[in-house]
Amino acid sequence: MQTFHIDEMTGGWFVGDFAPTCIRAKEVEVACKSYRTGDNEARHVHKVALESTLIVSGKARMNGMLFRAGDIVLLAPGEASDFQALEDTVTVVVKMPSIVGDKHLVAHNPG
Repeated sequence: MQTFHIDEMTGGWFVGDFAPTCIRAKEVEVACKSYRTGDNEARHVHKVALESTLIVSGKARMNGMLFRAGDIVLLAPGEASDFQALEDTVTVVVKMPSIVGDKHLVAHNPG
């Protein structure tokens, strides 16, 4: 048995094709991310990866929509999103496949 701690990982990412990780995999990335009220992720897009975000606890806004504990957001490749924690929030994020460099910042389009 091996053991790890989430604080040893980068930004909560603990499965994927990067280091450090506890499971090296090209097929998928998994993270457990903790945010404090007001934390945010810049608007970005994954050109190849499918991304699913589960709000485990807290409340957040993505693409102007409000999400609470239990909500799951699925983003198709090429679909842009941002993220803002409206209160202390924990998420589990799964991306498929794991591709280094597949996060591309985009300008906000309020349209």
